[in-house]
Amino acid sequence: MRAIRFARTGGPDVLDLVEVDKPQPKPGQVLLRHEAIGINFIDTYLRSGLYPTKLPSIPGGEAAGVVEAVGEGVARFKMGDRAAAAGLAGGYADYSVVSADRAVAIPAGIDARTAAAALLKGMTSEFLLRRLHRVEAGETLLIHAAAGGVGQIMVQWAKALGAVVIATVGSEAKAARVRQLGADHVILYREQDVAAEVRRITDGAGVPVAYDSVGKDTFEGTLGSLARRGLFVSFGNASGPPPAVEAGRLMRSGSLFFTRPTLGDYQASTAELDASAGALFALILSGKIEIEIGQTFPLVEARRAHEALESRATSGSSLLIP
Repeated sequence: MRAIRFARTGGPDVLDLVEVDKPQPKPGQVLLRHEAIGINFIDTYLRSGLYPTKLPSIPGGEAAGVVEAVGEGVARFKMGDRAAAAGLAGGYADYSVVSADRAVAIPAGIDARTAAAALLKGMTSEFLLRRLHRVEAGETLLIHAAAGGVGQIMVQWAKALGAVVIATVGSEAKAARVRQLGADHVILYREQDVAAEVRRITDGAGVPVAYDSVGKDTFEGTLGSLARRGLFVSFGNASGPPPAVEAGRLMRSGSLFFTRPTLGDYQASTAELDASAGALFALILSGKIEIEIGQTFPLVEARRAHEALESRATSGSSLLIP
């Protein structure tokens, strides 16, 4: 089968198209034939070496398609079922194997491309908004990179919960998109002082929680946007890792809280996984969340896909299509 692999870390040019053996499911696993593969920033972190990984490596942790074979002892799926996974290994390929208890069934009414575009980003949004911090109606939130794949889902989900959303984006075109999705206020973070704008919008109070997936470039603006006892949620490094947080600064800035969560800790059990995916799929089917697939790339063009993602030239979710 075809796969995209890198034998050394670096830029998108280290990604190579190779032929590898088609995997076979072991006990407790299913073989998934990919119809769509999600592209996520974590893929670029692994490829660049920001996050360590064993080499050579096939990136990609998210895909959707059809169960082609099941291993011994699997009762959760059968051949021909539609399934998706957001925790598999080696997703940039025609096939992958995944533990049956880490895959989810795709409900009727949702196609494979939507599932692959939404699952990881949507479950991330779910735990950030419903469990890490339980968003209440009327609460004001700051969401960075709001026109991206996670950002678009977060804006819509937060509005469904009744929140007031302050969104940051990098261009007027992206500002128009997030307003369409329901954002109440939009800040062009390259042109405006984010903290000053948040203070203006909130009459000087700041926000009780800020979600930052950008990292280095937005760190200071996020910190300066928080209300007393506010929560800084750092969940990505699109511009590079944020600086180390000095504990005394959190105290001096208003007894702030800082957290760096990861999805895996919020879906540690199959029950948590199913509940998170179920909540996401229900909102998609209800029409409260629209999934924008902003761009698709053939599997063989994974390099170009990473270049587009890292240059922030994308909007919504990005997919590789086998």
